[in-house]
Amino acid sequence: MSNFILVTGGAGYVGSHTCKRLAARGFRPVTYDNLGQGHARAVRWGPLEVGDVCDTKRLIEVMHRYQPAAIVHFAASSLVGESVANPVKYYRANVGGTISLIFAALQANVDRLVFSSTCAVYGTPERLPITESEAKAPVSPYGRSKLMMETILRDCCTSYGLDVVALRYFNAAGADADGEIGEAHDPETHLVPLVLGAALDPARHITVFGTDYDTPDGTCIRDYIHVEDLAAAHVAAVERLISGDLNGFRTFNLGSGTGISVREIIDFVQAMTGRAINVREGPRREGDPPILVADPSRAETALDWRAERSDLQTIIGSAWAWMKRTAPQSSGDPDPDPADRVQPRTAVGEH
Repeated sequence: MSNFILVTGGAGYVGSHTCKRLAARGFRPVTYDNLGQGHARAVRWGPLEVGDVCDTKRLIEVMHRYQPAAIVHFAASSLVGESVANPVKYYRANVGGTISLIFAALQANVDRLVFSSTCAVYGTPERLPITESEAKAPVSPYGRSKLMMETILRDCCTSYGLDVVALRYFNAAGADADGEIGEAHDPETHLVPLVLGAALDPARHITVFGTDYDTPDGTCIRDYIHVEDLAAAHVAAVERLISGDLNGFRTFNLGSGTGISVREIIDFVQAMTGRAINVREGPRREGDPPILVADPSRAETALDWRAERSDLQTIIGSAWAWMKRTAPQSSGDPDPDPADRVQPRTAVGEH
């Protein structure tokens, strides 16, 4: 069997960490990415094939060339706010791209796929911690597009005999322990790098959206999971699909099972770095649930996986080391007030 694994969106944040983990496990990751959000410099553990996931002909060509044993599907647009402003973009890229990928996979006889899904499919949960059986009621076009992608994949498992694992992960954070890759979104929307950026640059500030939630400190609580733990889960799913231990359509939550508030993140960063952070308070944003915490027990059992690096010290420490190392390369931002260019989001499905 081929040891090639096709990784769509493999030049992105979670995708590049997964490629590194795949290579460490003896696979040869083939990154398929249009480089619209990803970075060519993050492709270090296998070949890069530049292409759009909506380009079915190009996908078929790449699959025929490498004959991958499985696909890991990260390629998607993933900003909640942008999805509200431009839903057509999200349905075209996410839903249309997934249909294109499935068609190409069927043409190339590739029948195993790991799908990067999100906790955004749950919306505001009725029960905590969130299990995979929680009602699906996404509150944004982004979340709805991901749920549509899951539905399409489930139907294709029934009709075409595909084997698919959908990994619904919570708030990805942290950076590679070796310092080779890390989080580099443009614009940055994730809380941890934005808080660290404010610690690094006193001119920046953090806006806390909502301080009156029914939580101990009034701010939203989220489940943060280290990106290397996410990578390990994706590789475990690939290995179990190839071995035949998983078949049909399976869903798994990926989280630490521990909730951390926005205020706790800010306080921890200030204590760890010894730097004051300029914090501003803003109103709640529509669609932000007070608490999102995963029940990862199904993944722990079926994938023999644990969130081993998702303590706050490791997450923040690795992200801080990455940010300090890469700050000189990103300090030439022409924006006269980079603090006002983007603010942190704590909405469902941040990753």
